Amino acid sequence: MATPVRVGVIGAGRIGQVHAEHLAFRIPEADVRMVADINKAAAEACAERFHIPAATDNVQDILSNPDIEAVIICSSTDTHAQFIQEAAAADKHIFCEKPIDHDLGKIDRALAAVEKAGVKLQIGFNRRFDPNFAEVRRMIEAGKIGQPHILRITSRDPEPPPIEYVRVSGGIFLDMTIHDFDMARYLMGSEVTEIFVAGGVLVDPAIGEAGDIDTAVITLRFENNAIGTIDNSRKAVYGYDQRVEVFGSGGGVVVGNNRPHNAVYSDAEGVHAAKPLYFFMQRYTESFINEMRAFIAAVQNDMPTPVTGMDGRIPVVMGLAAWQSYRENRPVKLSEVE
Repeated sequence: MATPVRVGVIGAGRIGQVHAEHLAFRIPEADVRMVADINKAAAEACAERFHIPAATDNVQDILSNPDIEAVIICSSTDTHAQFIQEAAAADKHIFCEKPIDHDLGKIDRALAAVEKAGVKLQIGFNRRFDPNFAEVRRMIEAGKIGQPHILRITSRDPEPPPIEYVRVSGGIFLDMTIHDFDMARYLMGSEVTEIFVAGGVLVDPAIGEAGDIDTAVITLRFENNAIGTIDNSRKAVYGYDQRVEVFGSGGGVVVGNNRPHNAVYSDAEGVHAAKPLYFFMQRYTESFINEMRAFIAAVQNDMPTPVTGMDGRIPVVMGLAAWQSYRENRPVKLSEVE
């Protein structure tokens, strides 16, 4: 059996704890040696909970540790690009949560550092590793639906995030829709060339006051001439709404919501089923495990990572194009953003 990959986790917030738990308890190929967070108490609590030997409030303790081979970056977005550069300079392989940054210049400098160092980089678009969406991709690649013509993605949150988060998130397109932008590329196997957005503030006026929107329909045009739509809402009262349909010349494939159970009860009042799972932590648990397992395997076996730095860059370009389209009320080609 190959030696486990020795890793350090940067960031002990919600997603950092998710990855730390999976690495510590569900992925035996990994050996978590240290967790860092600017809040040392949070780092220590995470270390105690998941039996991690060391905790620190200084990221350099991880980056300078010669015993650590790979880092998992789960800190705030504004630190991602800098930590990628520092980790690459320290010869560490890197998993980084999305987005790399909201600024393309910072992203490009980070990717250049990775290439220069020759280390591996995987970006955290976990939905690619969801078994439902992965099966849609497999069927499309196998030609089961012929030539793809239309893509439809529905992605709606059960509740909007706190306003404090909205103000620093980069807005709906760089925070929420960015997952759908990646999913569009992943499923269709073709790049998006043009984006048109209709959107507004229908859920919470405070979101508008923070400079964001909470409801949007995005139209995509692909290089292969296919057309796609994404609809987003920050509040679906019935739960976390995650659906995909791809229609093509030879058929179509649809993925519905995951539910706590599949029992359907019928009575005189109607037909009743369970609501969708309420939040992304429940809906995508398996995908989070699968993506981290894939990263560890890439390091352990010296293979390419399945979600590259460029896969992390392109959805940011799409997000910036979406914002430009919304503000100017016109279709925007991605080449304009570049």
